[in-house]
Amino acid sequence: MLTLQKKYTGVSFRQSSRRTAAPRLDVYEKYSESTELSFKEEFIMKIAVICANGRAGRLIVKEAVSRGLDVTAVVREENQTVAQQVLKKDLFDLTAADLNGFDVVIDAFGAWTEDTLYQHSTSLKHLCDILSGSDARLLVVGGAGSLYVNPEHTACVSDGPDFPPQFLPLAKAQGKALSELRQRNDVKWTFISPAADFRADGERTGSYILGGEELTLNSKGESVISYSDYAVAMIDEAVSGNHIRKRISVVAE
Repeated sequence: MLTLQKKYTGVSFRQSSRRTAAPRLDVYEKYSESTELSFKEEFIMKIAVICANGRAGRLIVKEAVSRGLDVTAVVREENQTVAQQVLKKDLFDLTAADLNGFDVVIDAFGAWTEDTLYQHSTSLKHLCDILSGSDARLLVVGGAGSLYVNPEHTACVSDGPDFPPQFLPLAKAQGKALSELRQRNDVKWTFISPAADFRADGERTGSYILGGEELTLNSKGESVISYSDYAVAMIDEAVSGNHIRKRISVVAE
């Protein structure tokens, strides 16, 4: 009887809510051992990063490339990332054929103006539709406004009196997109919310605390993470694949 196992090269997994970036989670060996038959096959994960030219997208690409992943940047304009492979195409024009063969698709779409906020829902629906029924995982760059602040999950960060009013429409749009995503049982999605204070220019420490549906604070009582450490968490999730059809969140230690 042939038995398949996975062996991650140079990496040991620890079941902990605190994560430190593992530099070689991307390459693993699949092997079978029996009394007379054995084989070994090296596998390099293929990842597409959609809207890769954005701030978060560029850092996600950089993190993935640094770990030796096979990365394709999907962009509308000229490639501004370190990815060597590029698909120049608008998100809404992507087809199932375009994403065929990728192990993970990372959605780094962002819309900020009032007249484009609805695209958080429509863009995610389009990606779900073309990935429906496939083995590819869909990882979504989410927001913090929809994180719950009570155990009953009846109140969100964006419901609080101190939530900045200028960010409320964005939070509501991202929350709506998440609610719709939860209905997609035909897609292997993961929605990753950053901390409340999402710092574009923060340093990369390579470590973070992994949370779930509720707002998580670090030992300093803060909810903060840099874009770079968020990218670390995103790629860790891409290669470990532990949270299918779940929302997770990350915060700096």
